[in-house]
Amino acid sequence: MSPLQHIFAELKAGLGARIIGQQILVERLLIALLADGHLLVEGAPGLAKTTAIKALADHLSGDFHRIQFTPDLLPSDVTGSDIFRPESGLFEFQKGPVFHNLVLADEINRAPAKVQSALLEAMGERQVSVGMQTFPLPSPFMVMATQNPIEQEGTYPLPEAQLDRFLMHVTIGYPDPGAERDILRLARAESTGRQAPVTRTLSHDEVFDARREVGELYMADAVEDYLLALVLASREPATLDPELGSWLAFGASPRGTIALDRCSRALAWLQGRDFVSPEDIRTMAFDVLRHRLLLTFEAEAAGITPDDVVQRLLDRVPVSA
Repeated sequence: MSPLQHIFAELKAGLGARIIGQQILVERLLIALLADGHLLVEGAPGLAKTTAIKALADHLSGDFHRIQFTPDLLPSDVTGSDIFRPESGLFEFQKGPVFHNLVLADEINRAPAKVQSALLEAMGERQVSVGMQTFPLPSPFMVMATQNPIEQEGTYPLPEAQLDRFLMHVTIGYPDPGAERDILRLARAESTGRQAPVTRTLSHDEVFDARREVGELYMADAVEDYLLALVLASREPATLDPELGSWLAFGASPRGTIALDRCSRALAWLQGRDFVSPEDIRTMAFDVLRHRLLLTFEAEAAGITPDDVVQRLLDRVPVSA
């Protein structure tokens, strides 16, 4: 393991001690940071979604801001707007909350389409344009958006094409009984001020160096062929399985190919290895592809989910020799 891999292993352990019972969420947060992408997290209230990104922000030498999305939110409430200064007689751009290293877009599906589009444009272009001026966002820059799957009233579901902007779509569930007991004890400790302080923070240079190591990780040609075969099979599923062909209307875009490559590399690097295996690709396939597959009406009527489709792809596409 490289020195940076040791640092991130310690960071993962530290986050795991604060975000109990959500190891997958902790790991996906770090993968998104390493792969320079954004994360969409879906889960019931109270599952530490907000706490997770706050804990990550505590371990980074950057700033953090939370945006609570509501139906009356305006795009300028996210990106910022021009403010008139009477003393100078000029308009001056006042930066919005998106100008932070880590941004939590809480309940993103509660805001109307204009607000969602403003945030997704900033995520994709890493900049905000107002009038004739363009303002770059800070680097590193990462958005974690959350969705509450329980309530549907007063929500604005993200269109499939816009979901593609997210590197991963992670679904989380309730912790097991043992983890629930640990959560209870941790909450008691925090309420009495006995929470352990953060002793190590990552610098921006360390994050950039880690990303460079991830990008240089070795991937054999056969593993790359397997990655490509999975994505291509989602576009022409009927050639692989007639039933699968009746489930899928559209497959993953080239952005999905890039995301699966980056996430697989980041997972292998986080686990202390210097190469990518087919199992890394299989592990990341669900989070990378589930929001990039558009199902047919027949599939939805039959109760088929995107995860069912991904599993069928993994079952049908052979691992390259």
